[in-house]
Amino acid sequence: MSQQNILERHVEKTPKAVLEDFFEKGLHNPHAVLGLHPLGNGKSVIRVFRPGAKVMHIEILGTIVEMRRVHVKGMFEVIVADTVTYKDYRVYHSSGLLAHDPYSFWPTLGDIDQFLFSKGVHYDLHWKMGGRLIDHQGVKGASFAVWAPSAKAVSLVADCNHWDGRCLPMRSMGSSGIWELFVPGLEAGVLYKFEIRTQENKTLIKTDPFGVSFELRPLTAARLADMGGYQWNDEAWMEKRKTQSLSRPISVYEVHLGSWQKDEWKFLNYRELGDRLAIYCEEMGFTHVELLPIAEHPLDESWGYQVTGFFAPTSRFGSFQDFQYFVDVLHQHDIGVILDWVPGHFPSDDFALARFDGTALYEHADVRKGLHPHWNTLIFNYGRHEVSNFLICSALYWLDLFHVDGLRVDAVASMLYLDYGRNEGEWIPNRWGGKENEEAIEFLHHANSIIHKRFPGVLTIAEESTSFCGVTHDLQGGGLGFDLKWNMGWMNDTLRYFEKDPIYRSYHQNDLTFGLLYAFSEKFALVLSHDEVVHGKRSLLSKMPGDAWQRFANLRLLISYMMCQPGKKLLFMGGEFGQWDEWYSGAELHWSLLNFPPHIGLHLCVQELNQFYKTHSALYAEDHSYHGFEWVSCSDAKNCVLAYLRKVPNSSQTLLCVHNCTPSYFEQYELPLHHISRIKEIFNTDDARYGGSGKINALATCYPDDHGHFVKAVISLPPLATTIYEVFWE
Repeated sequence: MSQQNILERHVEKTPKAVLEDFFEKGLHNPHAVLGLHPLGNGKSVIRVFRPGAKVMHIEILGTIVEMRRVHVKGMFEVIVADTVTYKDYRVYHSSGLLAHDPYSFWPTLGDIDQFLFSKGVHYDLHWKMGGRLIDHQGVKGASFAVWAPSAKAVSLVADCNHWDGRCLPMRSMGSSGIWELFVPGLEAGVLYKFEIRTQENKTLIKTDPFGVSFELRPLTAARLADMGGYQWNDEAWMEKRKTQSLSRPISVYEVHLGSWQKDEWKFLNYRELGDRLAIYCEEMGFTHVELLPIAEHPLDESWGYQVTGFFAPTSRFGSFQDFQYFVDVLHQHDIGVILDWVPGHFPSDDFALARFDGTALYEHADVRKGLHPHWNTLIFNYGRHEVSNFLICSALYWLDLFHVDGLRVDAVASMLYLDYGRNEGEWIPNRWGGKENEEAIEFLHHANSIIHKRFPGVLTIAEESTSFCGVTHDLQGGGLGFDLKWNMGWMNDTLRYFEKDPIYRSYHQNDLTFGLLYAFSEKFALVLSHDEVVHGKRSLLSKMPGDAWQRFANLRLLISYMMCQPGKKLLFMGGEFGQWDEWYSGAELHWSLLNFPPHIGLHLCVQELNQFYKTHSALYAEDHSYHGFEWVSCSDAKNCVLAYLRKVPNSSQTLLCVHNCTPSYFEQYELPLHHISRIKEIFNTDDARYGGSGKINALATCYPDDHGHFVKAVISLPPLATTIYEVFWE
């Protein structure tokens, strides 16, 4: 078709006032000027803005047409017949990309999207906000949406426009504070950010809060990524997960992906890590992997706790689909995946969320509520619906697109208390004059409610270090609704006890018994986590007193003690084979230690403990009820011995767990056991295969009283060891 058949003769220029308004008044609605607009009398106008250009061409119905410059700043237009539609012409971007005109399309967000977002209940927001590859009005491209209600103007800066903020101004969607633009022709891999002009006419360059992929640090641009197309193979796991309860064994292997294993000095890819971890955890008997935060973060040394990309698996280890593979392969080996999720704070990096549109948008403006003094990080404004919606959608996103099985919420105590880490006068009381953060509490209620509604079987786990009541209680009963709470009190008491030389332990028996006073007040997980093996605290093995043999025996005793106590289990990587050095996130674990017998023995002990735990329901079925636990002996502080029963009501399975916390060998130790006719040793951490002294109970004897009722048993207690017995009732 000839140019004469496409174009109408240009009769008059666009009024100067219209153009000056476009350039000078904030560009709230560039679509009102740019793109395809009817003129009447059978004509339409196409306007394109290319800053500084003197000549501009577009393609109309397959023919290249020169446009007329109507403003020296780079505004071009051409008059066409009104039969030309948005699909009939394409424009050149400054990068040379030829694609349909971004300014001839309707918004990608509707009124319902904006309404739900403003109310904080748009649970599919992660499909609408940020940069997303979509098919819009029959054209493939990328939609961009960003929340910046106080901005004077927002532009997309990207590969396709040489990062020139003048080229792709975005459209304000009004009172919702969202700015939107659809750019046809963009594909996966395009890098982009948002240029925000504040009310003070300052220019901010911000990365995408909803970005699903980012450049490798220290670069910070978001990257368009294909969020679909991965073929999952974990249907059996996902179906089984829906009906799982807490009456199952949960033994978690806590992992920092960057230092678990490396390829010399380089990070492994998610796929390599998934293949290796799946096999390792299956062999070791762990039921779950818990990952230190893998959401995008700028600083390796933060271990992932300074999140800047709440929707993006970090690019350190690969792509979006690579992490999907990671989860998938673990599921295929019957291993669940729990992620550390960090809604408690965010870093103050200029490129990310801090003062996003020139105002305190995601954070509180008042530093007494908006700044963590200990960490120098910012606190989310949980009372703002859009912020709450952002965080909840982040949680739902990981569960939806990556099939994640649980979220461990970091630093919950810092969210619950307004005075957390603050001195008198440095915090603002709530409306009742108290220190509880009502907005954060409501946020946690909301998050737990919708997570469990949408993803039955998924675990939410609180790292909460205070005695806040009801962390794992039902929402209907006034609780926060978490499934599990890290038992920090148990961890502190237990490690304090085990770090003492056995000669002093008799004076601190209450460190081991006190936890049972509150063990069933919440649904607890017992943890020996990463926090206990850094910052001068020493590794678990190095904490243990005594010579080398006693240190390994103590560590076997510590881990087996955790496995026998009521509560789900977590062990940080390296503890399972006895790393001597403190954990260092910049280097891989010292796997070469597995060439030496003491470490081999410990490794085997943990492996067989996990397998034993999973096959004996008495150790897990009643973790959160006093019906599953009964003291046999808790007062023998002199000999540092503890003994108790783990049991399942209405079941014949009962286990007797005995811990000797001294290096002394008791050849004949008497325990008060009533109505038990026989006990049989079925696990012993002093087994020579584990590096122990090999003092195994071939036969333990139960004795009756004068009336023929069994009342006691005599056993031998190996040094620094746990022995577990199968119990037979009379």
